[in-house]
Amino acid sequence: MKRPCFLSVLACGLLLWSPALSVSGQDNEDHETMRVFIFAGQSNMVGSDSKVGDIKRFPPYAGLENPQEKVLFNYCIGRENKRRSEGWVALQPVNKVVGPELSFARKITRHIQAPVGIIKVAAGGTHLGGDWNPDDPIGFKMYPLALEAIRQALAGLDEKGIKHRLEGFMWHQGENDMFNGDYMESYGRNLKNFLASWRRDLRAPDLKFYIGELCTKTIWGMDLRPRMYAISLGQREVTSSDVRAEYVPTSHVGAEIGRPVGLHYHYGTLGQLQHGENYAAAYLRTIGLTVRSPRPLKKWPYKKGSAVKLFILAGHRNMEGERAFVQELEALKGGAALLKDNPLIAYRYNLGGGYYRSRGWEPLGYTGYYDTFGPELSFARKIAGSIEGNVAIAKFTHSGSQIIDWTPEGSMAKSRHIYPKFIQFVEDSISELSAKGHEVEVEGVFYHMGENDMSFHPYRKEAAARVQGIIEQSRKDLKRPGLRWFVSQQPPTDVENLNKLDVVGNMAGIASGSPNIFHLKAFDLPPQEKMLVITTAGIVQLGEFIARGYLKNR
Repeated sequence: MKRPCFLSVLACGLLLWSPALSVSGQDNEDHETMRVFIFAGQSNMVGSDSKVGDIKRFPPYAGLENPQEKVLFNYCIGRENKRRSEGWVALQPVNKVVGPELSFARKITRHIQAPVGIIKVAAGGTHLGGDWNPDDPIGFKMYPLALEAIRQALAGLDEKGIKHRLEGFMWHQGENDMFNGDYMESYGRNLKNFLASWRRDLRAPDLKFYIGELCTKTIWGMDLRPRMYAISLGQREVTSSDVRAEYVPTSHVGAEIGRPVGLHYHYGTLGQLQHGENYAAAYLRTIGLTVRSPRPLKKWPYKKGSAVKLFILAGHRNMEGERAFVQELEALKGGAALLKDNPLIAYRYNLGGGYYRSRGWEPLGYTGYYDTFGPELSFARKIAGSIEGNVAIAKFTHSGSQIIDWTPEGSMAKSRHIYPKFIQFVEDSISELSAKGHEVEVEGVFYHMGENDMSFHPYRKEAAARVQGIIEQSRKDLKRPGLRWFVSQQPPTDVENLNKLDVVGNMAGIASGSPNIFHLKAFDLPPQEKMLVITTAGIVQLGEFIARGYLKNR
């Protein structure tokens, strides 16, 4: 079978050049000078709790377990027992774990011609306030160690006669600082000093920094929400004031849930691969390159003045489609047809809490988000084949959110508040259709209940009540008192202590008290490989299941 065009972006001619986006000192004109990137930080930069052997489970990243011979790599990784490359080698996994540099390098080398070198110095459980402190390093004294390692690596390139330039510094760290009150409170000041020190000591005053967001998707994102938020405020304080520093969102990337309910704050294999892609996308934007498949809706599909039935899809990990891959969809019966754009259905989306958005209304289809897809494809096929009239779909998701982020009041972590953005997204979707002369019939909100909440007792206890609050306030804010909500729910985390909370029964009770809330129990989907996160075949079935729930209750 011939592969669809989206699997070979360069071959399809989708490399877009925007010279206005490049910044001083970084461009894409020089194809001879090696571009050297520094990767530094603690355990999520190391790649802790990931496994090279698992890369093969994620089709978009196949082959990254092998050395990338054209990319040079110099590393010093670990705390007490350090692993060193002892010079420059081909880029490859170290100690059988997956660092973000692997997917980063593959992505950027597909879009630039210049040679690439990566220097990595990382150690788990280290502080910016202590170990990485440029002025008074303590503990493992990571700053002077990294400075020496980087200087030696650059000297090694000079000895080889390789012309090079420092191109970017990727930093992921902060989890350990949140356990020290002084370090947590001063993280922004310490980070500002950290960046200034590197620019001074490397004699690179224009060095661009890419500051990775902490992983808020797992347990620590819930039970340590205030502490993680404090670190994020420090990061944003620096990246909002330093034009050569960029905040790189990562809370939406894949994250594994261990047993019974961990991991605490590590991404795991898929998350690390997507983590690296996020740095790559940020860097490519820096030099004026945006790689994205154009998906224009060439002809508006609805007659002027006609009514349009608008379906609003919303939710977290599985509504986003975290582990549903287009490469696997091709192999399913009827799957290849789902990958074809449907120009008869207008589609608008906001994914990852705003990380990836549609450009206006697009044809329904695969959007190009990490080579993943959500239940909207099979949902639309089932709906369109069963009802008459025009159908439009608007989808708003954040894979890294918890239900509390969707509530009208939110939490003290204001930057994680989803509700206002969701309501604005719905209002905009309605108004844009109305502006085109259509009567908009909002058929309902199709919300897949938060998966992460099921693994943390306080959040699971409040889950159903929080969903009820979202529904009630959304009806007021959207001025649609009869707005229908279809709440789908999969079996929650099966842990003895958590099972004492009947979250399914609670949600069913809320739905039974309202004629316009429909509780859809998605209990017969294929068993998932990892706790809570539905894979390719299951996402297809989830879309069909939700559609049947609508058709039964419309």
